[in-house]
Amino acid sequence: MINKFKSYFKEIAREKWLKTAAFLVIWDFLAVHGAYFMALWLRFDCQFTQIPDYYISDYGKLITIYAVYCVIQFWLMKLYHSLWRYVSVGDLLRCLVASIISSLVYSIALILFVERMPISYHILGMLLQATAVILARFSFRFFDVIASRKGGSDDGSDGRIMIVGAGAAGQMISKDLKNSTQTSDRVVCFIDDDPAKQGRFIDGIPIVGGREEILKAVEDYRVNKIFLAIPSASAEVKRDLLNICSVTDCELKQLPGLYQIVLGQVRMSDMKDVSLEDLLGREPIKTNMEGVFSFINDKTVLVTGGGGSIGSELCRQIAAHNPRQLILFDIYENNAFTASLDLKESFPDLNLVTLIGSVRDSRRVFQVFEQYKPQVVYHAAAHKHVPLMEDSPCEAIKNNAIGTYKTAYAAMVHGCERFVLISTDKAVNPTNIMGASKRLCEMIIQSFDSKIKQGKANEIPQLFTHAGIENADKDGSGEVFRNVKTEFVAVRFGNVLGSNGSVIPIFKKQIEKGGPVTVTHPDIIRYFMTIPEAVSLVMLAGTYAHGGEIFVLDMGSPVKIDTLARNLIRLSGYKPDVDIKIQYTGLRPGEKLYEEKLMAEEGLRKTDNNLIHIGQPVAFNEDEFLQQLEGLMEAAYNNTAAIRKWVSEMVSTYHPADAEHGGIKDFKYKALVKSEDV
Repeated sequence: MINKFKSYFKEIAREKWLKTAAFLVIWDFLAVHGAYFMALWLRFDCQFTQIPDYYISDYGKLITIYAVYCVIQFWLMKLYHSLWRYVSVGDLLRCLVASIISSLVYSIALILFVERMPISYHILGMLLQATAVILARFSFRFFDVIASRKGGSDDGSDGRIMIVGAGAAGQMISKDLKNSTQTSDRVVCFIDDDPAKQGRFIDGIPIVGGREEILKAVEDYRVNKIFLAIPSASAEVKRDLLNICSVTDCELKQLPGLYQIVLGQVRMSDMKDVSLEDLLGREPIKTNMEGVFSFINDKTVLVTGGGGSIGSELCRQIAAHNPRQLILFDIYENNAFTASLDLKESFPDLNLVTLIGSVRDSRRVFQVFEQYKPQVVYHAAAHKHVPLMEDSPCEAIKNNAIGTYKTAYAAMVHGCERFVLISTDKAVNPTNIMGASKRLCEMIIQSFDSKIKQGKANEIPQLFTHAGIENADKDGSGEVFRNVKTEFVAVRFGNVLGSNGSVIPIFKKQIEKGGPVTVTHPDIIRYFMTIPEAVSLVMLAGTYAHGGEIFVLDMGSPVKIDTLARNLIRLSGYKPDVDIKIQYTGLRPGEKLYEEKLMAEEGLRKTDNNLIHIGQPVAFNEDEFLQQLEGLMEAAYNNTAAIRKWVSEMVSTYHPADAEHGGIKDFKYKALVKSEDV
């Protein structure tokens, strides 16, 4: 069936070509007659009665034979085989050469077999014949251009493209579109901020003005597609241009980089859809990974939560830095399985171990450390969804705070060199239990690092949920705490685009279903970064670390979630509040309008990377904090309703947003009765 369709369309194409060729054959046959008769007429001052009869007779003796000869010669020179809709300079030269050769043959034949004609007859005849032959072929291109200027079909099915950027890239894309047989889309105007280009034309297409003319030009030229072709533009410039373009209903695409310009190979296929990352307006974090390579090279590395969005990217980047062994540890087997398959495919020589287990289970964690002796730990395992944790606050404490404590303790007593905690900007002045639990994690690693530096690692209590089974100091000699050199650091960043907890996947699913897109509040703002950027920062923390630091990324300006949702709707080809409704649902429990990267009390100092800073830790009573942790663990494992009060006693900056959790400042720490089996 498919072959029949192919044969059918080939026959149609062949039939169309034969019609065009037949038209040109007839045209050339008549044009030769007309060109030389016109030459004779012009020779005698455009007065037919002044032409001697013998010249007319001599003209008629050979002209028809000559016309047949021209058709045969033109056929042999492939003048009937080109796609004249895409005629080029090469085709022009072939037409000119063919006309000159045939005219010379005609002149010689006249002299030898007929009579001498006026010299002007031969010259004018050759020029007129060449003009007629060339015009016939270029008329196809001419009428095609006229049709494209009129915008193709009236139903708007053809693409009317505006190219932002009238430089080399824009010109190459325009040329590629004109020569394309795969699309009827056409460029109707250019936009460029260079005043020297404005008001001029590129291949007949106007450069209508700078970015301030985009909205007007879209209306005037009935544009339905906008291509951004400024590969050298900064992220901020691209963001500004894309924000203007996103107000329209046009489909947006952009050229990703400079490499095509260098190679001179810019094509329509190089254009990519505009992503929300492009609208953030921040240059990608550029990190010198040489230090990371030397740090990771030939080491055993453990990634907890290695199947998640951050953890799996961590594993990918670690795998690229030649570790001795990579251990992927996760409680969710599906994620772990998928991530391990991806790693084995991308890095076939990688020494990969995939383990299932929970960071809450200290016996399992101890077993992993005893067997594999990881030298570097990236701790990404955590519950991250704010609303879910508000409904299950004890789970946030068990998994995030206590899980971090148990993993950090196992790392310390098993000779781990570096422990890197992945934190969040929600740990700053937290209003939800998830953020407060991550602040507890930061305080845990700060306490561990401080005690180790003081030579008092033995004073760090080991938290047991199965008393005595995994006791680090089994012989009671305290030898395990001597020469402990583990360095503990935290890395704090904002929301990650595309991660499991990101709003973007949620918005996309809502758009696919036709809406509504739910936004909690029209004024809510968040900091955003990409997964690779976040992971690069985490890995750099491992190289910059001296212990106790909280690394903070300068994530640029915050983004309104409402604006993000509207832009995503536009990029999906719909109109906000028309095709897809936006529904405001109100702030969720524990959610605040904005996130902060640092506490007011914390200062900043720079690192070698201008976009990565170190926050000075906020002082707190480490001994009291460590004593309170055991009671906090008992409260969490007993699923006490007062868990938020326990947390607020330990995290002074934690202020729950819910009114039902009031009266916290009157709560005083007290020990809870331990359960026999928790």
